[in-house]
Amino acid sequence: MRILVAPDKFAGTLTAVEAAASIVTGWRRHAPDDDLDLAPMSDGGPGFVDVMHAALGGSLLAVTVRGPFAAAVPATVLLVGATAYVESAQACGLHLTGAMGAESASTHGVGELVGAALSAGASRVVVGLGGSGTNDGGAGLLAALGATADGPLGQGGAALADVSAVDLSGARARLAGVKLVAASDVDSPLTGLFGATKTFGPQKGIPEERLPALDGILEQFAAATERRTSLEKGAGAAGGLGFALLCLGATREPGIDVVTGATRLAERARASDLVVTGEGSFDFSSRSGKVPYGVAALAVEALRPCVALAGQVLVGSREMRALGVESAYSLVDLVGKERAFADPAGALADVAERVARTWSR
Repeated sequence: MRILVAPDKFAGTLTAVEAAASIVTGWRRHAPDDDLDLAPMSDGGPGFVDVMHAALGGSLLAVTVRGPFAAAVPATVLLVGATAYVESAQACGLHLTGAMGAESASTHGVGELVGAALSAGASRVVVGLGGSGTNDGGAGLLAALGATADGPLGQGGAALADVSAVDLSGARARLAGVKLVAASDVDSPLTGLFGATKTFGPQKGIPEERLPALDGILEQFAAATERRTSLEKGAGAAGGLGFALLCLGATREPGIDVVTGATRLAERARASDLVVTGEGSFDFSSRSGKVPYGVAALAVEALRPCVALAGQVLVGSREMRALGVESAYSLVDLVGKERAFADPAGALADVAERVARTWSR
């Protein structure tokens, strides 16, 4: 059998590359003669650059940028011909903000990453959005690229309360002739009930009682910048980084589509007998541009069965089949929560071995 192995990261435990390797390790214990085709995936969040490098090759440019609270952090730009790929989480991810929360976290470093790509000669820059710990509407990115305002743009979302006018001309001049792509896994607007603050603020450490005030600050920032753009799909991605990129002329593409296109996943699915995907938590949010849904959709088009391996599975069989997944297997249920967290690679390999017993001919 030919098995296409296309998982996302298992957040906090395994990268997509590591997850794919673990699945292969376990699968080969039961079915050593199967042909295993590895295609680590990303939706634009953490691991985006590594996945694109594995798919496309190219050269990696190591840079140092400003982190969410101004301290320097290491990051990488992937250069493939005239196209550069950058990952916002490297400069402002949740792993960098921690318990400090998002109110004062800035996206300035993401702007520096885009600037580094321009300095390297890129005429097309693809920005992976996802996993951010920020909620500043992309104001920091705008400042790093040359935008100005009558208040601070690079000190986090709360500081935007003092901003009533924004001039984007400097940033737009710097990006003249450059094609920007915002690779995002969410299509929410910047503000409102389904916007960046109210939807994703709590998971970034913003207290419930602060959400209305911060959403109002982003409303004010949008009015000072481009109110209409704040309503577009994807404007709320990565705490509003999507908004800033759209203001600078970016087009939005689902992150999973960027990756599946680069990896020729549709073609590889047609050449396979079974597609295996996975992620840390397989739940209802998986339908919103997440890797398992995108991979399963291509498997359905190719008329191939798709199964998912996940840290935990929070959807029933009817719901998973609606997503295009025949069966889903939970590490927590099959090997226990303690083992799943203590040895995620070994646990995933063990589950993959069990799955192979069912699905490999």
